Amino acid sequence: MDTSTAENTSTIHLLEIERSHWQRGIETIVGVDEAGRGPLAGPVVAAAVVFPKDIFMEGVDDSKKLSEKKREKLFHLIYEQAIGVGVGIVSHEVIDKINIYQASILAMRKAIEKLAIVPQLVLADGNSFNHDSLRFENIIDGDAKSFTIAAASIIAKVTRDSLMREYHEQFPVYGFAQHKGYGTKRHVEAIHQYGLCEIHRRSFRVPQI
Repeated sequence: MDTSTAENTSTIHLLEIERSHWQRGIETIVGVDEAGRGPLAGPVVAAAVVFPKDIFMEGVDDSKKLSEKKREKLFHLIYEQAIGVGVGIVSHEVIDKINIYQASILAMRKAIEKLAIVPQLVLADGNSFNHDSLRFENIIDGDAKSFTIAAASIIAKVTRDSLMREYHEQFPVYGFAQHKGYGTKRHVEAIHQYGLCEIHRRSFRVPQI
């Protein structure tokens, strides 16, 4: 898969937000997104990604629009092409203590802290991110509007899915490898049959069958 400059890509719309900031002299832009706000089990995972100015990778898009195979391929390519990738993980225990809203923000902050680069600007998916010392911009549906946020969504999703497959080995009766902790019919039926396991979020309501 080739990388290209913004001038050469057919999906230039994904760089419009970044371009507007580059033109104002802001070059070090980090995109952040999270995966796992909705599941009944497991952690919430966030990723922060910084690319060199004007670099675009064909195929990068909102992780929800991509197949698992496509996400896995892009995951490795993003790590190769980015100048910085950070991942923040907040456990189910912390989610239960501070709620998923605060846990998602915490995961994003942790991801940014893992970067060796201090960004000039944070582009965050959604409308909830905040930071005391970094300039940030919240973008609703940012993973479909910003290249760097889309890349972060891929890193977060693939990382979390991998963690849930590991949890599947510990707790196979719940089917975590298939549904990744979301409240599917199979998952809900397993909870009613076997009860909650160690990684279930106690603060989340389990639907009735």
